[in-house]
Amino acid sequence: MCRSFLPQLVLVGVSTLPMTSNSRATEPQQLLPAQQVLFDFDTTSDAQKWSSVNDNVMGGRSDGTFRLAPEGTLEFYGNLSLENRGGFASVRSKPAKMAVTDFDALNIRVRGDGRPYYCYLRVSDDRSSYSYRAKFDTEAGSWQEIRLPLRRFQATWRGRTLKDAPVLDAKEIRSVGFLIADKKAGPFKLEVDWVGASNDAATAP
Repeated sequence: MCRSFLPQLVLVGVSTLPMTSNSRATEPQQLLPAQQVLFDFDTTSDAQKWSSVNDNVMGGRSDGTFRLAPEGTLEFYGNLSLENRGGFASVRSKPAKMAVTDFDALNIRVRGDGRPYYCYLRVSDDRSSYSYRAKFDTEAGSWQEIRLPLRRFQATWRGRTLKDAPVLDAKEIRSVGFLIADKKAGPFKLEVDWVGASNDAATAP
């Protein structure tokens, strides 16, 4: 079952709006124009659409994984390690065609642990190809709705910004993911209630 978006979404890097309650449940809201849910994690089959990728592919020792919680959220959690030049853990949807051609912003509802995370988008099925990512901050224990305009996503490869990469084209998006790489060893946890797409102009305050 798809849930509607709350009307107050904010630009990443400007501010975030914590919920008055830490409960996942929200009152029914009217769906705003030009918005659609991409992932809502309401069914067990949603887990089959995601996978984890950590720095062990490069010799690191970070341990990141995910699960679908009974409440219907995606829990991305684990332990970040800086050993062996490691330092990142991620979870992402498996490559598939995304119906985001007419959208220019990604919307997420998350509850973090106070650490910064990245939302990242891939335009290729090749796991070694570059991706586009945008950083967002979390408030420990608080649900937040965040809007991430596609124009804010920067092309990166192995943590390095690529200045000559093409501008992100919504119709080329094949995968959505979340990544932690804040250079701080220790446990982490990010809960994701839903991921959606919208027209930035239609939802701007």
